[in-house]
Amino acid sequence: MTSTVVTVRLDSEIKARLQKLADATKRANSFLITEAINEYLKVQVWQINEIKKGIAEADSGQLIVHDKVVKYWKRKHAY
Repeated sequence: MTSTVVTVRLDSEIKARLQKLADATKRANSFLITEAINEYLKVQVWQINEIKKGIAEADSGQLIVHDKVVKYWKRKHAY
């Protein structure tokens, strides 16, 4: 995999926290930043895909009446 340089401005507190973690884990700042961005992107892509899936289900009529959901959760919490 090839890499490229990206410049990012960080708040001084975030930079200090990053450096502390880098020192503790004996990892480079760039490694930790890459890992953090990768995890963030995975979560965001998953969330967007789930939202799109939910919208498609709603558009196709796959809905549950609100009262049914409330009744279900009331029963579930009764235990």
